Amino acid sequence: MAYMLLILEDPRQRATRTESEGHAVYGRMVEFAAGLKEQGVLLAVESLASQRDAARVKVREGRPQVIDGPFAEAKEMVGGFFLLDCRTREEALGFARRCPAAEWATIEVRETGPCYT
Repeated sequence: MAYMLLILEDPRQRATRTESEGHAVYGRMVEFAAGLKEQGVLLAVESLASQRDAARVKVREGRPQVIDGPFAEAKEMVGGFFLLDCRTREEALGFARRCPAAEWATIEVRETGPCYT
């Protein structure tokens, strides 16, 4: 069963680190991903750039609208994700508990599935 670990972080927190601290944190995440791959549960992983250059698209009444970032109203941003193949929700939660990002962000654990349920 596939589970996504979404890393939800304060959009301002990255700016609080020095460059060397940022590299150290990223290195811990790379090591965590390598361990997941070694265990055979990692399906995909990506870190996302700041939302500063992001855009949001929505279509209402047939009219598309593009809103460029940064998004001042955002309290959290998705900083990255791990897509894992886990036997149970508890296994996915266990990986989330060991994720280094849980120290500075929130890890949202979601089972993948159809959007109509």
